[in-house]
Amino acid sequence: MTTKRAVVLVSGGLDSATTLAIAREQGFECYALSFDYGQRHRCELVASDAVAESLGAAEHRTFTLDLRQFGGSALTDDAIAVPESGGEGIPVTYVPARNTVFLSLALAWAEVLGAQDIFIGVNAVDYSGYPDCRPEFIAAFERMANLATKAAVEGHPMRIHAPLIELSKAEIIQSGTRLGVDYAQTVSCYNPTPEGLACGRCDSCRLRAEGFAAAGLPDPTRYQGKPE
Repeated sequence: MTTKRAVVLVSGGLDSATTLAIAREQGFECYALSFDYGQRHRCELVASDAVAESLGAAEHRTFTLDLRQFGGSALTDDAIAVPESGGEGIPVTYVPARNTVFLSLALAWAEVLGAQDIFIGVNAVDYSGYPDCRPEFIAAFERMANLATKAAVEGHPMRIHAPLIELSKAEIIQSGTRLGVDYAQTVSCYNPTPEGLACGRCDSCRLRAEGFAAAGLPDPTRYQGKPE
């Protein structure tokens, strides 16, 4: 029997950990890919190592690139503060073209591995309004991938999986819990301490805390203070 390989984007957060567990449940040999892109919250890289190991990734690589050279986001530019409340429009925590860049690099590794499947944990329900988390973006990238790659041209089409895209945060947490995800290993906060303590005030902390509450499950997040 031929082993199915998949590249899974693993950020160290709740959603990507659940996505890795789902890919494993579907029978894929998972190759986890994380990015050291100059992000403000460096502790997520430690979390991604723990998540990849605990969920049995066949290999885990961290690709280094410096998106701080462009800035334009509260996550890559120290001059832009992480907001502690929601606002109108696309928030300043959006990193310009991040998922396009990440998926492109995942596509390159997938071709080398002979993998036809890439998993990404984007979500279009309980999320912050990022344009590269929408179903239209995922569908468009898959079309592009099948025009751009040697594998696809030679009859091995690429598939981009976004299994969480239509789930609520509570549904994501319930799915991951069923699959054995240890959410205490994950970091979702946009502005954690160097030790990984969540601020409890940013949009991501709020969505995470509300998700655990709606799922009826205890929140294992280590907060600096009680979520607001």
